[in-house]
Amino acid sequence: MVTLTVNGAQHELDVEPDMPLLWALRDVLNLTGTKYGCGIAACGACTVLVDGQAVRSCSIAAADLAGSSIVTIEGLKTGEALHKLQAAWIEAQAPQCGYCQSGQIMAAAALLAEIPRPSDADIDAAMTNICRCGSYEEIRAAIHIAAASA
Repeated sequence: MVTLTVNGAQHELDVEPDMPLLWALRDVLNLTGTKYGCGIAACGACTVLVDGQAVRSCSIAAADLAGSSIVTIEGLKTGEALHKLQAAWIEAQAPQCGYCQSGQIMAAAALLAEIPRPSDADIDAAMTNICRCGSYEEIRAAIHIAAASA
């Protein structure tokens, strides 16, 4: 059994200790907003927050995160209100195909927690997620919109 705290709720999961967090989230907890992209922690589609830090969930075992606080894209909003990044993504029309966007938003959340008013250089350095559609300018604009709304 692995005990995980995900989006503020504690869960007892009957999973193999080496099961990647991504699959525990998607297949066991049915939190499908976190996407599988590459499986080697390169693309960032699977990014979640672990104790406030952006982590690629495909490359870390769920059992290694006992005692940590995990936040997925589903855990960002409060009640029915979108998180400021989610609203900014809509305003900036950042999503194209949308596949990488939950990971992009989670990476941006970690960035804004560390640097509330990031420069373009800060954004470029922190946002290492890959977007096949190339919506990097819109993503940068969305991050600036969210930063300004704080």
